[in-house]
Amino acid sequence: MDVFKIQGGVPLKGEVTVSGSKNAVLPLMCAALMGDSPSIIRNVPRLRDVFSMIEILNSLGAEAEFIEDSVLRIDPYSVNKYEAPYEQVKKMRASICVLGPLFGKFGEARVSMPGGCVIGPRPVDIHLKGLKALGAEITIEHGYIVAKGKPVGGEIFLGGRFGSSVTATANILMAAVLAKGRTIIESAAMEPELGDLAQFLNRMGAKITGLHSHVLQIEGVSRLHGIEYSVIADRIEAGTFMLSAAITQGDVFVRNAQVRHLRALMDKLILSGIQVNEEKDGIRVVSELRPKSAEIITFSFPGFPTDLQAQMMALMSVADGISVITEKIYPERFMHISELNRMGAEISLEGSTAVIKGVSTLSGAPVMASDLRASAGLVLGALVAKGESLIYRVYHIDRGYEQIEKKLSDLGAVIIREKEEEPSV
Repeated sequence: MDVFKIQGGVPLKGEVTVSGSKNAVLPLMCAALMGDSPSIIRNVPRLRDVFSMIEILNSLGAEAEFIEDSVLRIDPYSVNKYEAPYEQVKKMRASICVLGPLFGKFGEARVSMPGGCVIGPRPVDIHLKGLKALGAEITIEHGYIVAKGKPVGGEIFLGGRFGSSVTATANILMAAVLAKGRTIIESAAMEPELGDLAQFLNRMGAKITGLHSHVLQIEGVSRLHGIEYSVIADRIEAGTFMLSAAITQGDVFVRNAQVRHLRALMDKLILSGIQVNEEKDGIRVVSELRPKSAEIITFSFPGFPTDLQAQMMALMSVADGISVITEKIYPERFMHISELNRMGAEISLEGSTAVIKGVSTLSGAPVMASDLRASAGLVLGALVAKGESLIYRVYHIDRGYEQIEKKLSDLGAVIIREKEEEPSV
């Protein structure tokens, strides 16, 4: 099992290029199933989740493969199965995004129910409600969601307990583009990755209006065709590198970072006394002093992203004053608190709110990553900590960050990946 060994206390300086968005490319790959010819997707990060999705698409009969370093070709012509089995779905929850395309194109889908998750339950009831509104007959059989029927347009409200669901919106949007008639999706998610999916589908021949709003209107079409398309930059990776500059009191230019995707983070960094400058082709973050404390509430876009909560908590753990972070998307997404406290942070949890009393410095320690974004938060903590940190279970971070240790090393971080036995704690 791989482990990161990090020697902290080095200010990061230089330039880093953000890869394509993981959360955008996975639904795009599923949408490519709906074309009647191959699609070429560019700027694709080579991540564990991407390879898992390739495996799922190929199991359905499609031909999905990298033809160049970051160029993916997907040919849906030979799709002859409509089932995504548990053995594959359990590797990542985003695999449920094949449900909408399979039902939309073939009128039949059988997809394993996603398993549990350390950041809390993420029910699929909104997905099923939306598909039923499009004419699907839904049953649950032996742990599988089975959807059958002839897709027809309908009016759908997708709001949930914790706001709009990105994956549910993606699934219903993909099912609707080939449905007969008109579909209106209200309380649709507005995340940039969903806007990328809608643009991808429109380029394929779909008729979607209301992009980047909470109301999407879809006029069903009879067919879609394959296209060439380039994925947007990963705003969460960009935000992570911006925070890495802030926490180490560094000076980093984050190439491909999009201001319109990161305003909530930029606002909090500026309020914390950190310089954030929009420049051509990216964002520069300069930090010369200890950051000030802040109050943060995660929410759906354009609010502060839940996927940057752990990284922001790492920054606030060394801020001057007391910070408060409230998690509105996944109230149980706090597995990283105990590990940051092992490094000397002073963080207490009250329900879905974390109270962080800033300390002057963290100290290196062995810590355990519990999920993708928690692992990024621990890396940031290790970058500022005095002494050496060991981060175990870094396979989590490989799901969403392409060669993060190389990118950090290029900025001056002292970080290496090693093979090592996991400690028995």
